[in-house]
Amino acid sequence: MPRMLDVSDEVRAEIGDEEAERLLTGDDAPRSYDCTSCRTPGDPETDRTSTVLFVGDETAVLAFAHAGCIPSQVVQVSEEQLQGAVRSITGDSPAPEPAGAVPQNVPGGQAVLGITSGLVLIGGELHPALVVEPTAPIARPGTTGPGDDFLPLLIEQGFIPVTDTSELPSPLAGWSVLLAAGQLHAVLQPGTDGGGQVAWWQAHQALAVTEPWRTAVNKSQRVLVYAAPVGSIGQQPREDLLREALDKAAAAGKLVAASMPLAGTPGA
Repeated sequence: MPRMLDVSDEVRAEIGDEEAERLLTGDDAPRSYDCTSCRTPGDPETDRTSTVLFVGDETAVLAFAHAGCIPSQVVQVSEEQLQGAVRSITGDSPAPEPAGAVPQNVPGGQAVLGITSGLVLIGGELHPALVVEPTAPIARPGTTGPGDDFLPLLIEQGFIPVTDTSELPSPLAGWSVLLAAGQLHAVLQPGTDGGGQVAWWQAHQALAVTEPWRTAVNKSQRVLVYAAPVGSIGQQPREDLLREALDKAAAAGKLVAASMPLAGTPGA
């Protein structure tokens, strides 16, 4: 019997009591699995294991993860995103886009965001980070510009201006980073009117992250998200150059940041 399996109330509500009990008694639980977060093997007989239900527009997929990587939860994703996760989980995915590839439009079609993953050294410890930079100036909704309101809009959402990159960004409640099948899928923000989280940024195709990045995020369970206006950071080929670009953006007053948990992890 897989005594180490956790089925959260929200997952149970989606799959039903009968299926939940079949999982808990071992009838439908896997003998082994590759963790949907870190991609290393797990065994529900000996490892604390979470059930993670990915729900798309038309279909849903149940996956398994180490409880230390991600809690049992329901994750709302687009149908295209779900199919990408399925291909990743089954090992049938095409070669992922490199980190830093341009993702899809932000909801509302206001801008296109580029995203880069990297490790940032703070206080002698490496922290997993994402750096977000639009490909063009972003106008406030309902206006046509020509100003760039990217940073003011994020500050209104709770991001904090960065003046010193040697300090850890503050946690941002309600936001999280979705890492599934060991790849980056989305940055989630609170929905309107108390609804569930929605994608602030999501990848056309799951983005690869390095093994050291995955190791760091599985240790900390948090991601540092930095954002800067177009032209402030650029695509840096090395992490030391990325840090240098962050330092310059901060010195120029063009950098904001927040700390976010992995999807489903309560904010600090």
